[in-house]
Amino acid sequence: MRRRIHRQLSALAVGLALTLVLAACGSSPATTSTPVAVPTADGVLWPTDGWHVSTPESEGVDSDQLASMFERIARANYAIDNVTIIRHGSIVADAYVPPYGPRKRHIVHSCTKSVVSTLIGIAIEESLISGVDVPLLALFEGAAVDNVDERKEALTLENTLTMATGMDAKDSYLYRWRGLTAMRESDDWTAHALSNPMVADPGTRFDYTNTGSYLLSSALQKATGTTTADYADQHLFGPLGITNYDWPTSPEGVNIGWGELWLTPHDMAKIGYLMLQDGKWEGTQLVPQQWVLAATTQQIAAGTLSDGYGYQWWVDDDGYFMALGYAGQYIVVLPDQDAVVVFTSALPDEQFFVPRDLVDQLIIPAMESDDPLPANPEAASRLAAATEAFAQR
Repeated sequence: MRRRIHRQLSALAVGLALTLVLAACGSSPATTSTPVAVPTADGVLWPTDGWHVSTPESEGVDSDQLASMFERIARANYAIDNVTIIRHGSIVADAYVPPYGPRKRHIVHSCTKSVVSTLIGIAIEESLISGVDVPLLALFEGAAVDNVDERKEALTLENTLTMATGMDAKDSYLYRWRGLTAMRESDDWTAHALSNPMVADPGTRFDYTNTGSYLLSSALQKATGTTTADYADQHLFGPLGITNYDWPTSPEGVNIGWGELWLTPHDMAKIGYLMLQDGKWEGTQLVPQQWVLAATTQQIAAGTLSDGYGYQWWVDDDGYFMALGYAGQYIVVLPDQDAVVVFTSALPDEQFFVPRDLVDQLIIPAMESDDPLPANPEAASRLAAATEAFAQR
């Protein structure tokens, strides 16, 4: 099982932030953010009211390699709208292409799935859902479901979380979302999704399904007696200080479980930071630690997008895990580096993996030390120029 190393800060590095942030309405750089978060007794910076900002070198990160990353993006003109890098609880890089900015929401597409999974874990801890072994149909008692057979009766919540339903949904990008379109055109999205025919035993094959993730949100609403968004406000978004979001619903009033959530990049980073801290936030265990571990550990081989899949989180063999969304939305959690990286993008399909390549080739190598590095004014100047070039494309 993957080692999860969470290093606590013993001292807070000081210094002026080098981070370059572009305002949401304009192309000139805004002033650097004022440090907000303060360390608590456990030595961890909690960004509930805003992220603390530091220099890369103060957090053991090499500015030259971060500059190389921004230069590569600008040179190739990749349609990446934002890069936010958190190390030891502080922002060390935060750049935007107008009209985006730190307070402007961006659609996160399938990163939504990871948020819903986290809420499922909280609901199980509250005994509103009995556990991952509960049959999926038991969560929808009374629903009109077609194509029921022994395999569908054996289908569990865990099979749905791991994209191993065995249903013939044909609702992902691989099928140009045909099954998703059919569900959206139906009179009852939940009944339609539950009625997809079975073509394999549950748990035996990975087949990415958006309608399955819609069912997770629908099941959560039935179990909690409130909307998924309201439940998030109470148990996740509220405690994290996330208020600036938009989450559309289906005609039946279910918040879309597979995508369509809009968050700011800084709030996306909070979701990643919560997982980095094993589900704890300001001394409170918001998400059970065992759920975080199970959700971010490979439960099934995942094919081409990543090495494995947990509970609506992608898992890499190199020790990190990700929430991924169409067109290049990334929340990358790096436990060994005590870091979180966020990308928002409008990348074409053939460039979807560019952010992950940047993480592997430049961001992780830039995190050279757990301790501060010597100040490097020349590298700092290069990084400032590179982030400006990134933002002015």
